[in-house]
Amino acid sequence: MRDEDAIRLGFAGDVMLGRLIDDRQRKRSVAAVWGNVETHLEALDGLFINLECCLSARGTPWTDTYRPFHFRADPDWAIPALNAVGVDWTNLANNHMLDYGPDALRDTISYLDEAEIAHSGAGTDAKSARAPAFVSVDDLDIAFVSFTDNTPEFAAESDSPGTAHVEFDVTDDKAARIVGDSLAQAREANPDLLVASLHWGPNMRTEPTVEFREFARWLTEQGVDVVHGHSAHVFQGVEIVDGTVVMYDTGDFLDDYAVDSERRNDRSFVFELTVEDGDCTELRLHPTEIYDLAVHEAEHYASNWSMQRMDTLSSAFGTQFEREDDGLVLSI
Repeated sequence: MRDEDAIRLGFAGDVMLGRLIDDRQRKRSVAAVWGNVETHLEALDGLFINLECCLSARGTPWTDTYRPFHFRADPDWAIPALNAVGVDWTNLANNHMLDYGPDALRDTISYLDEAEIAHSGAGTDAKSARAPAFVSVDDLDIAFVSFTDNTPEFAAESDSPGTAHVEFDVTDDKAARIVGDSLAQAREANPDLLVASLHWGPNMRTEPTVEFREFARWLTEQGVDVVHGHSAHVFQGVEIVDGTVVMYDTGDFLDDYAVDSERRNDRSFVFELTVEDGDCTELRLHPTEIYDLAVHEAEHYASNWSMQRMDTLSSAFGTQFEREDDGLVLSI
């Protein structure tokens, strides 16, 4: 039984609101993208996502290097949709933030700021891209730092906008210094919870690399409480490292992507973390699936498939979930 004073924080993977979803949303209600999970998301005390597109009506597709896909959503509906389910913070360190150039990135930041949705991982220069974001949920103060190893051509520089880019390698002195500086800046605010949100690795990888696991351990040593991973488009296992909750990849939560029939990038979870007295005490996974250009509670077969797969992937790290109420539960 969870304490009534416990704080429930929801983490989700990639949320891509562009392309076919953007087209459909011009003909349906703002909250339609959240399908039948809208009520669940609204009930969470905090909700955190990776925003896998820019929010703008401006800009031109990035052509400096070959890019087969460009993602952009109309902020006139996208911001109200994020507000409808109470998104509190979003990661911007990913490989689609500059799909429509620096003007669209600046618009994304401006619209999020106006909506009072915190963000980290991209900015008008390297300093702002690497800066932590801060969110208060009830009486819980949370700090976020965000980085990506994707698309180095999108990296912010001292005098140009872009993403917070590093190579996730603990033997890379530059990466350790850059990420370490951001974490130190976050710790100066003395947050109750420190989250590292990382857009790392290639598409469709079902397990983290040895290098990523080593980096997660290094983050634990730096005082990180939660690692919020994304990028693979498929969920990966969960590991608890000295009390740190490591969600190596939270998968795809909402998009219009073609579905891999084996890896099932249309299936994932709401990763619901319970915090009591400043400590992470429980992780609940609620299976979801994407269809009709919206996210939904996973139906029976898809739900069982996802739970069994998460069990298998996580058990390799010594993580043992329990099944409860059509979901997975892990005591921390």
